[in-house]
Amino acid sequence: MRLLVTGGSGFLGGYVLDEAVRRGHECVALARSSEARRRVAAHGATPLDGDLNDGAAPLGRSFAGARCDALVNLASLGFGHAPAIVAATLAAELDRAVFVSTTAITTRLPAASKAVRMAAEETIRSSGLRWTILRPTMIYGAPGDRNLSRLLMLLARARRELRPGGLPLVLPVPGGGSRLQQPVHVADVAAAVLSAVERPAARMHCYDIAGPEPVTFAELLRTCCAAIGCRACLIPVPLAPVIALTRCYERSARQPKFRAEQWQRLAEDKAFPINAAGRDLNYAPRPFIDGIHAEADALGLASGKRQVQVRGWGSKW
Repeated sequence: MRLLVTGGSGFLGGYVLDEAVRRGHECVALARSSEARRRVAAHGATPLDGDLNDGAAPLGRSFAGARCDALVNLASLGFGHAPAIVAATLAAELDRAVFVSTTAITTRLPAASKAVRMAAEETIRSSGLRWTILRPTMIYGAPGDRNLSRLLMLLARARRELRPGGLPLVLPVPGGGSRLQQPVHVADVAAAVLSAVERPAARMHCYDIAGPEPVTFAELLRTCCAAIGCRACLIPVPLAPVIALTRCYERSARQPKFRAEQWQRLAEDKAFPINAAGRDLNYAPRPFIDGIHAEADALGLASGKRQVQVRGWGSKW
């Protein structure tokens, strides 16, 4: 199958392009810069000049000229491009399309992009395309994932600077760490994307794409610490003052490195059933402990051995 890919130069995009090549597909990837063209070509795709900001008509001409069988939209739906992408896809007579959204639209917080993403999904559903929408949870698994790779590096730095000689690392955990998380490995998301393209059963359906089971945030921290060989003592702290202090920091910093909304999300459970994806996409994600140990190894932070986790606040291992 010949696939037209948007967002192919991004983090997930590289994995999707690699998986598509492995499965024998041919990919044409939209690229708006020389750097994007270089990135997609490195993953075996043919670059296609274009920008999602160009509008529906220019995109439609670009899409039609690519002569593809299906669209794989990995570009974020949070920037208002969905109407133009859908219109361009229809103009190019590509009636099969897979869109990657996010489980973040289920948040109770008034996130700025939530309404835009929800409107994008409605545009897709009512488009007349044979669509599939995939909603990944927090994606991790390799350097540059913007999520757990940062956490692993921060923990490793704290271990070196704050706890020399192998002493346990004391970690304050806002909100207590009891809320659920369900991270998903980037390679598992890429496999789900390609399966959604290939399987007729996936048409006209929306799937949550998550790890095999939810874990508490405290368990996530313990597992990350174990992956880098770090002994830890977790201390729960109230969430409200942390949020208040972070808001003060946001107002004073020109480019804040973290925001109050990130702490607020720790008060929400992020657990999602994956039964439908397992049934229709043969989706079987790897356990979090396997994925995070592999990521620590890729970052050069791995401990070299698995450590047994002991549950409970204040526990050390």
